[in-house]
Amino acid sequence: MRRLTVLGALLSAPLAIAGGQPAGRVPAPVSVQLLAINDFHGNLEPPSGANGRIHMVPAGGAEYLGTHLTRAIAGNPNSIVIAAGDLIGASPLISALSHDEPTIEAMNAMHLAVSSVGNHEFDQGPRELLRMQKGGCHPTDGCQDGDGFAGARFRYLAANVIRAATRAPLLPPTVVRTIGGVNVGFIGETLRGTKDIVAPAGTTGLTFLDEAATANLYAARLSRLGVHAIVLLIHEGGRQGPDDDEADPNGCVSFSGPIDAIARTLTPDIKVVISGHSHRFYNCTIAGHIVTSASSYGRMITRLNLAIDRSSDRITSASATNEIVTRDVAKDATQTRIIAKYGALSAGVANKVVGSVTADLMRKINAAGESALGDVFADAQLAATSAPDKGGAVVAFMNSGGIRADVVANAPRATARPGEVTYGDLYTVQPFGNVLSVITMTGDMLKRLLEQQFDNPTPGQRTMLQVSSGFTYRYKLTAPTGRHVDADSIAINGQPVAPTDRVRVEASDFLVAGGNDFSVFGEGTNKVVGDADLDALVAYFKAHSPVAPGPQDRIVRTD
Repeated sequence: MRRLTVLGALLSAPLAIAGGQPAGRVPAPVSVQLLAINDFHGNLEPPSGANGRIHMVPAGGAEYLGTHLTRAIAGNPNSIVIAAGDLIGASPLISALSHDEPTIEAMNAMHLAVSSVGNHEFDQGPRELLRMQKGGCHPTDGCQDGDGFAGARFRYLAANVIRAATRAPLLPPTVVRTIGGVNVGFIGETLRGTKDIVAPAGTTGLTFLDEAATANLYAARLSRLGVHAIVLLIHEGGRQGPDDDEADPNGCVSFSGPIDAIARTLTPDIKVVISGHSHRFYNCTIAGHIVTSASSYGRMITRLNLAIDRSSDRITSASATNEIVTRDVAKDATQTRIIAKYGALSAGVANKVVGSVTADLMRKINAAGESALGDVFADAQLAATSAPDKGGAVVAFMNSGGIRADVVANAPRATARPGEVTYGDLYTVQPFGNVLSVITMTGDMLKRLLEQQFDNPTPGQRTMLQVSSGFTYRYKLTAPTGRHVDADSIAINGQPVAPTDRVRVEASDFLVAGGNDFSVFGEGTNKVVGDADLDALVAYFKAHSPVAPGPQDRIVRTD
């Protein structure tokens, strides 16, 4: 396998050699500080609702994140800012309208040095990801701010992403940085299941390799090149559970998730694992590896302190702390200028009032897996597709992962009165641009589809579909595989759905293509393609405002 060009170039620089030490004295280890973030998702402005706080502490916003990072760096000149993916994608309108160039610019200003890719870096396909790295104006929209786009000054890494045709890496697998005279090697990966949670066009022609095996391979290569302080940046995660909303940000209680199994099979050469994807906070030691995650949306920083031996470049000790990005600090002036520039470009669209709410619409699920906002989403999609000429849907399904934020009645925005909802608010909540599709499914298909909600290999975790008004069913979480859902309870407007009944069903093109492993959607027939999901949501708010929270009574858990 070919030698890594980027790694070789970086290693060609002369290594710092300690000198002038008195005979017999062992040089003190170098104190290196890693400052890590993950899952920023273009949140330049302070996020609102539950996305805008850690516990009850207001948190996040690029202006505050920039200041916290600057202050941390000032405390140790041997510092490096790193990230574990999903910096872009599923972004609010201020970043998304300019194809996430604002977020790349903000990350550059924060002196981000290295990041793994995440699944959302592939939302617009590999060509657009490479543009984010290398720069250049958007091929269709150009550079909307008028001053070009130079790309990321930080290095994106993707060790386990290769081109299927050539087996060549899409991006460099590793990079080495010399910090305080010692070398630190970084390996970057995304989750192997990226294809399952990204629209098919985003990953066409790519293969995603096993995370642990790939990381171990590149750790061995780094070690052979004399790099022994190795950090894995990986966009895969876990959670303290079953509900870690009130958990200790530096805890590791009842921990579960894919990253646990990955960490247990990593080589001891990888001492530190910076993870993401789950949007959770935790600070664990797993099989001798420090494994951390700093929540999401720029609300936290993980500060890792490493002691690295000068003679061997090996980590002799390591500790980590998750810290809240509070909003009680001065704003970073550079971030303020970036927000002002791109805010002016998006304001005309973002601030247009499209409706109102009676109360906050929250995406937090109840014990059955249903959310008040999920109910509203599904109802909006049913309303857009129920007419005969729009597909004739009688039930709509919405994937929970597509709901990105709460709709807050009293958003901190000078241009809106209490209860008003703007286009920008709804874009933040539903940013993917999926298309509504209507297909015919049988009652048997619906039963098997609902069972797929419980196929998540992580114990105790579900991927619950949100359902529209009139559709109801009961399930038992502790039942055996394939028998969670009570088939007799599946009903539409109170009428049981028999296995042979034919039902017109709405779901996004992402779900119909098998997204989130809901493969049964692919058995549907007679597809009718409709409007964009965001257009349907905006139309629903215009027609039904003030919109009330959904009742959360359509899905019933019986155990």
